[in-house]
Amino acid sequence: MIELHQVSRRFEVGGQVVHALREVDLVVARGDYVSLMGPSGSGKSTLLNVLGLLDRPSSGRYLFDGEDVTALDDDQQALVRRVRIGFVFQSFQLVPRLTTEQNVALPLVLAEVPLAERRERTAAQLQAFGLADRGHHLPDQLSGGQRQRAAIARATITRPDLLLADEPTGNLDKHTGDDVVQALEKLHDDGLTLIVVTHDQALGARAVRRLRMDDGRLEEGAA
Repeated sequence: MIELHQVSRRFEVGGQVVHALREVDLVVARGDYVSLMGPSGSGKSTLLNVLGLLDRPSSGRYLFDGEDVTALDDDQQALVRRVRIGFVFQSFQLVPRLTTEQNVALPLVLAEVPLAERRERTAAQLQAFGLADRGHHLPDQLSGGQRQRAAIARATITRPDLLLADEPTGNLDKHTGDDVVQALEKLHDDGLTLIVVTHDQALGARAVRRLRMDDGRLEEGAA
């Protein structure tokens, strides 16, 4: 599903060039469960942003299901990102003024899914994530675990091929974090390709494949 060939990302900061990614090669098969670990500033988030088409590499090629997505323009990349890639973040990133139901349904609104189908899919998603009785609550009326489950429900309502999770348990206590991990792993068991960035050694060790970044370089098999 994912092929990176000699992907590098460079930034200019204060007149100096920072190498966030250094000639990264990576192959991720459909249905993989991958953890990505490493110290702060090692390039983990940059790599996740490239994989999620939120950032472009400075050099190299990114093939998504055989298509060179580095050659797509911004609108074409946005379409791939909106339909085929889901994102879960440490800070939840729910829209404060929207209810849980409206937050979960938002990707379907942006995709112009008809109202009747949108309501049906949103109700099913809320039920699947244990949020059926929280649909009319605002984000600040939810617990941390409920907010993260709402974020996962929103990220997967378009039935993406790939889910990218950046520190998904970072703001949660252990018990709540375990519930969120179980929700993510159920999605993987159902066939979703899952890539998780984490500082949590226990979470990283749960993945089928473990990758580590250090100074912009990617290593296989290290947790």
